[in-house]
Amino acid sequence: MQRTIAKQLHGAKLATTGLSSMPVSKINRVLRTIASAITRKKKKILSANQKDLRLISKTDPYYDRALLTPARISGITGQLRDVAKLPSPLNKILEQRTLPNGLRLSKISAPLGVVGVIYESRPNVTVEVFSLLFKSGNACVLKGGKEVRRTNTVLVKIIQQVLKANKINSNCVLLLPSDRAAVKQMLRADKYIDVLIPRGSAGLIKYVRENSIIPVIETGAGVVHTYFDKSGNEKIGAKIIFNAKTRRPSVCNALDTLIIHQARLKDLSKLVAPLVKSKVIIYTDRQAYEALKNNYDYNLLRRANEKDFGKEFLSLRMSIKTVASAREAISFINQHGSKHSEAIIARDKKIIEQFFNQVDAAAVYSNTSTAFTDGGQFGLGAEIGTSTQKLHARGPLGLRELTSYKWIARGNGQIRTV
Repeated sequence: MQRTIAKQLHGAKLATTGLSSMPVSKINRVLRTIASAITRKKKKILSANQKDLRLISKTDPYYDRALLTPARISGITGQLRDVAKLPSPLNKILEQRTLPNGLRLSKISAPLGVVGVIYESRPNVTVEVFSLLFKSGNACVLKGGKEVRRTNTVLVKIIQQVLKANKINSNCVLLLPSDRAAVKQMLRADKYIDVLIPRGSAGLIKYVRENSIIPVIETGAGVVHTYFDKSGNEKIGAKIIFNAKTRRPSVCNALDTLIIHQARLKDLSKLVAPLVKSKVIIYTDRQAYEALKNNYDYNLLRRANEKDFGKEFLSLRMSIKTVASAREAISFINQHGSKHSEAIIARDKKIIEQFFNQVDAAAVYSNTSTAFTDGGQFGLGAEIGTSTQKLHARGPLGLRELTSYKWIARGNGQIRTV
C-alpha cells in the first residue's frame, strides 16, 4: 500500500503544473459543473451517507457532523457556486519596485502547491477543501475519517469525473485510505506534499503537529467562551447564548463556557432560560449554582469541577464561570481558551475595546454569536478550517490564505559585481 500511496502523491505533485495557469473562467465553470453533478447524484450521496451513519451512535457528537441531508447538500453546492463567484487569488501583484540598476521586481501571489488535509467526520469538508484548493491553484490530498468513508468516496468520484470530462488531470484531488497507516505516510511525504492542514479534534491536531516533517497549519479545536459583562444587555445576551450553544452544538465555534460578572448573577436564570427547551446540561461553579438551583431544570444542572473548564463539549452541554471583573474574565479566557472564537456581551465601550485588545483569539466578537466564525459567513465562500496559530494565516482559511508568493525579477542583462 505504501508504494501505491507514494505513486498517487507523485501524481498529485505532477498535477500542480497546469493548475496555476488555468484560465479562471474554466475553473469557475468546472466548479459550477461539479455543483450540478452533486445535485443530480444527491440520492447516491445520501445512500452512501446512510450506510456510514449506521456505524455511528446517534448520541455521538460525530453523528451530526457526519450527517448529510438534502438541505446540507444544497449548502455544499451553494458554497461551490459561491467560490466560483470569488475573484482568483492568484497572480496578484502584492508589491513591486525598480532597483537602481534597472532590475524590476514584483512580488506575486502563488499557490502553496500540494496541500494535504486530514479531517474527521464532516463530508462537506471534502467538497469545500477541493473547491478552495482548486480555485487557488493547489492540488489536494484528502484523508477523511473512516466514519464517512463511503460518503467521501462518492463525492470524490463525482469531482474526478467532472475533471476528466473537462480534460483536467484528476490527480489534483486524491482521497487516501481512511486508516491510520495513510496518515503516517502523509506526515513523512515531504517530497510530494508542501503543507499539511489537520482539521478535527485536539488529539488529531496534536498528533499531526508532533509527528509531521511537513509544515503544518493548525486548525485548532474550539474551546469557546462568551463573557456577559456587568454592563451587558440581558435580552440580547439570552438570544446570543442560545444561538451560540444550540445552533449546531457539534461544531468548533459552539459556546462551551459562559462567563458572567458576579454583579449580574441575579439575571443568570433569564440568560439561560431558553436553553431548557434544548435540554442543555449546565455545569456551574458554586456562585452560579446558587443562582440557578431554583431557577433552572434540576435534572439539567450540575456542579462543575476543573475539568469542565477549558473543555470542548461538542454537545448540548456547557459550563458557567463567575468572575469579579472583565480583567478576570479575560485572564480566564486566555488561560482556558484555544484561541479560536471568543465573545463579550457588554454596553460599556471601554470594556469592549479592552476585550478586543487583550483576548488572544483568531476571532473576537462583541454583542453577537460566535457562530459566525465561518468562511461562508465571512464572505470567503467556504473555508478549509479556522487557523488558531499566528503563522502563516489566522482565522478562517479562505482562498487568499491558501496562497504564498514568489518574487519575479525582470532584467536587461544586469549582473552583480559585488
